Amino acid sequence: METADHITAIAREAELLAAAADRNGLDADIVWCPGWDMRDLVRHLSEIHLWAAGIVAQRTTKLWPDDISEHTVSWPDLAVFWPDDDKLTAWYLETNANLVRSLESAAINLDCPTFLPAPSPRAMWARRQAHETAVHRFDAESAGGKLSKFDPVFAADGVDEILAAFAPRGREFPIESPKTMVVHATDTDDHWYVTMTPDGIDTVREETPGDVSLAGTASDLYLALWNRQDDLGITATGDRDVFDVWHKNHRLRWS
Repeated sequence: METADHITAIAREAELLAAAADRNGLDADIVWCPGWDMRDLVRHLSEIHLWAAGIVAQRTTKLWPDDISEHTVSWPDLAVFWPDDDKLTAWYLETNANLVRSLESAAINLDCPTFLPAPSPRAMWARRQAHETAVHRFDAESAGGKLSKFDPVFAADGVDEILAAFAPRGREFPIESPKTMVVHATDTDDHWYVTMTPDGIDTVREETPGDVSLAGTASDLYLALWNRQDDLGITATGDRDVFDVWHKNHRLRWS
């Protein structure tokens, strides 16, 4: 996917999330984020948007803020913690629009802090925020049962971010010898070859012999890898224990 597609997705998913928040109510429990209600979810994503926009707009050079108040320095007119309930979703959409504007106006050769591999810093932030918003949109819609579908190409891009960008950040893995997991998105025909070793994880797109193969639609894989649904839509062939090791031990690393 192109950066412009990710930016479009950020705005689209935000509109769906806000609609779900209004429809389901701010007191609705978020099943996939234990202990959170809709209010917590909307606040969280608003803060994430302010954080990302501050870095992209180069209003801060600090990748990981120490305190929420630091966003007020970057966005004094937006970083109001927290608006009243009747203004919360509208405020969320303002933080989202601010992020979109920051990404759209950023230089192609933008130089700013990042934490995942990508063709450019601008591309990384657009992709990361697109999937951050999309996964939490699913969370918000799940509170009421009315779910919007993921575009298969977008979902496959999200699988790639997890397997090829996040997964290799792990420093150790509880496995005695190298094992490879083949992940196949059946509707887009994308393949990933994920090798787990005691020293970490390596993901390539070139065909590699696997110990276990996982097959499912890009959407099912996307949600399962983000721990947003069970594995009922995924078929595993080969050594299922290898997948179980991944499922029980892999953790997304942010730093």
